[in-house]
Amino acid sequence: VQLQACGGGLVQARGSLKLSCPASGRAGRIFSSYVLAWFRQAPGKEREFVAATRWGSGVKYYTDSVKGRFTISRDKAENTVYLQMNSLKPEDTAVYYCAADSAYDTYYRAYKYWGQGTLVTVSS
Repeated sequence: VQLQACGGGLVQARGSLKLSCPASGRAGRIFSSYVLAWFRQAPGKEREFVAATRWGSGVKYYTDSVKGRFTISRDKAENTVYLQMNSLKPEDTAVYYCAADSAYDTYYRAYKYWGQGTLVTVSS
């Protein structure tokens, strides 16, 4: 699976950004059993789970700190997973990565496939 995160940038606190991650799998398909996830890594910190969705069912998972502010979605026709981020806070500043694997996990080392990161900077 190949992934490419994009859409980061500089935004003021309480603003919004939408990240996208086009994905391509074998023969152009993403298997329905796969989980697509977003992680983030702030300077000096370990990479942390943000949100995930099951590609087939669309079931979604969020870390507590983003619930009610971030929304993960996927467009199966476009083979793309999105992360809509609203009410951004300075503590959301990080490099955001999309990842994929065949099982859901909140630990980044469990994911085999990664896109390059995209930087999100939230100014106060």
